[in-house]
Amino acid sequence: MTTTMHRVAHWHRPLMLFVSAMAVLALVSAVGIIADSRVLTGVPIWLKPFKFSVSFVLYGTTLAWMLSLLPRRSRIAEWAGTVIVAMGVVEMAVIVGQVLRGTTSHFNGTTSLNAALFELMGAAIMVLFAAHLVIGIVVLRQPLADRVAKYAVGLGLGLTLLGMLVAIPMVLPSQEPGIEGISGAHSVGVADGGPGLPLVGWSTTGGDLRIGHFVGMHALQALPILAILLGQFLGRRLDERTQARLVIVAGGAYGALTMLLTWQALRGQPLLRPDALTLAAVTALVVSTAAAAGAVVARRRRLKMALAA
Repeated sequence: MTTTMHRVAHWHRPLMLFVSAMAVLALVSAVGIIADSRVLTGVPIWLKPFKFSVSFVLYGTTLAWMLSLLPRRSRIAEWAGTVIVAMGVVEMAVIVGQVLRGTTSHFNGTTSLNAALFELMGAAIMVLFAAHLVIGIVVLRQPLADRVAKYAVGLGLGLTLLGMLVAIPMVLPSQEPGIEGISGAHSVGVADGGPGLPLVGWSTTGGDLRIGHFVGMHALQALPILAILLGQFLGRRLDERTQARLVIVAGGAYGALTMLLTWQALRGQPLLRPDALTLAAVTALVVSTAAAAGAVVARRRRLKMALAA
């Protein structure tokens, strides 16, 4: 336990300071949700800072952990991590600042200041995307001793980039709701701020582009967790190569799911009300993933039997 804490204390310092600040902001935002009765786009005004701060806690902690896995220190990756912190600070400063002003941060062009702040957020995200890509390249270029971890980290970083990219339709001209001063939307087929799922607020009456964005972004945590679980529960039954192949299968399925959810949203379809076409696509994804995973395990068994013969 002491060794683990010592290692964590030496993780990328700017990222961990940012994570600590976001954890505090999450608590402040949670209090704001309860204490501040203001509502914006159909939800408590402090809900957006809460969701973004929690997301940055997860994102920053995972990135810092991934950087700690590198066998050799990379100044480029460390600088990229610091750039991500700076862009995260810009993003959260605008979000919290707009909440304090009682207005929205996203898609807001109602005044020159609001439009400039939204453009600033967009520029910050583009820089963050580039810095994240740099970290992904560095991680893939450095050999990790654990093959399963290497694939999990590499796929997690790559699919997180996909999660960022699937948010682009939110700001395309086709998403403009025809309301003066509004330059985009989360929802498809319905106005933002309508009925939504608890906490996340995803639309229950139309499509919602935040779903694929959310799923893709959290590949950064999901695939390393899968790798850890494979090692913990199947480490004695499956060799490292087989576990790595299962992670690859899971990564492919995760990417397909991200695209499927985005496709469903672009068709104006609520997450919990899929039509026959969406259900068929989900079924095909589940069956193909199960078949691929089964083939990987079966190959391992055949090889084991051949060696024993």
